[in-house]
Amino acid sequence: MSIADDIRQSLVPPHPAGRPFIVCGLVAIGFGLVLGAFLVWLGLIFTLFCLYFFRDPERFPPRRPGLFLAPADGRVVSVTLAPPPAELGLGGAPRWKVSIFLSVLNVHVNRVPVDGVVTRVAYHSGAFVSAAQDKASELNERNALAIRLDNGQEIAVVQIAGLIARRILCFVKEGDRVTAGDRFGLIRFGSRTDLYLPEGLAPMVIEGQTMIGGETVIAEPAS
Repeated sequence: MSIADDIRQSLVPPHPAGRPFIVCGLVAIGFGLVLGAFLVWLGLIFTLFCLYFFRDPERFPPRRPGLFLAPADGRVVSVTLAPPPAELGLGGAPRWKVSIFLSVLNVHVNRVPVDGVVTRVAYHSGAFVSAAQDKASELNERNALAIRLDNGQEIAVVQIAGLIARRILCFVKEGDRVTAGDRFGLIRFGSRTDLYLPEGLAPMVIEGQTMIGGETVIAEPAS
């Protein structure tokens, strides 16, 4: 990707969830024009940061049906076998879990990994340890989704709060029909997203790999 492409990816409209923060920054600038230059600069820096953090670029999912796409931008920090969250009722059998860590520099809009129907949305309160740690999947505040595919298989997608992420937003509800690449949520200021694949399906990605939400293929069904 060229520098021009990087700039274009940054200069996109922010997600509506960021508007209250952007307005606060603009208000600070307004007060700073009266009270002093320091507040102007503080408000300007905060506003620019929020415009960057809440950017919401369009994504273009691969057209081939049945692919499992990355649910978030960021870096793969764990690829391991683990049972999905108990609150989703998907059983205790281990399945492949891919964990993606989102730094404050990543796009934080979450994307649906595969076509299907949302069968369960379950919020679980918890701690706020660093989302880069594997124990964050169990200890941290989270919001979990179960999605049933047309072939009857089920997956889980889990939004996990991080050390400074204190607000998980979910835009879908039980019974919603979703399409791969759709926006389904957002986590503010650093976080983690886990994808639990169907039983018996292995991921194609490795730890350290960079993901693009709604575009990077994590797994595909056997032909």
